[in-house]
Amino acid sequence: MTKLMFALWGPDLTASLHSADLREALKAAGAERLQVNVDDAHVAPAMRIPTGDEPIGAIVSVWTSGPADVVVAALTAVAERVAGWEVEERRPIDPPETWDGSRSEGLANVAVLRRPDELSQEEWLHRWLVDHTPIAIATQATFGYLQNVVVAPVTPDAPPIMAQVHALVEELFPIEGMSDMHAFYGSGGDDAVLNERLTTLMASVARIGADRDLDLVPTSRYLYSLT
Repeated sequence: MTKLMFALWGPDLTASLHSADLREALKAAGAERLQVNVDDAHVAPAMRIPTGDEPIGAIVSVWTSGPADVVVAALTAVAERVAGWEVEERRPIDPPETWDGSRSEGLANVAVLRRPDELSQEEWLHRWLVDHTPIAIATQATFGYLQNVVVAPVTPDAPPIMAQVHALVEELFPIEGMSDMHAFYGSGGDDAVLNERLTTLMASVARIGADRDLDLVPTSRYLYSLT
């Protein structure tokens, strides 16, 4: 089973990504599970960081035993633009998951990462997966943390900035974290603890180049079983 992840742009993504027609098309293509991360009304107050003129509207994950191009075609039918990748998933913190299409609790941030040119792939992966991971967990109030390393692009005609994507990170936070930094960083209302955590985290983020060329997409997370 292969995991594919896609960035989508376009109007009315919330309705089209929850449609039964899309699920049927993906099931017919060999998909067994669908995850919809969409920037909807539930996360309107959250922070966004785009690299292009138009922020990414949704991140869609599909687990499939079928060909990637058929999945791409199904998603292209419901979005204006699609960029996608085959990924290798790691799960440092397993989030609570119910595969019935209901909204998962909290704020689900998806960060789209690009490796800096000055770092080799080996060094970048070590800094991120080995050095940064425990720091990210220790300094934030995450209750779900998934790392997706790009294996290969599946949309060769994607814009150049999206062809340079090396990983996608999924982090789940308490919904209060959209407006309360203490809730986001788990600092218990203590400003000194908050500042210490921010300083430590941002230094680690800079070491992997995630302080630049980053897309941050706030989303609501929905999981569907297609079998």
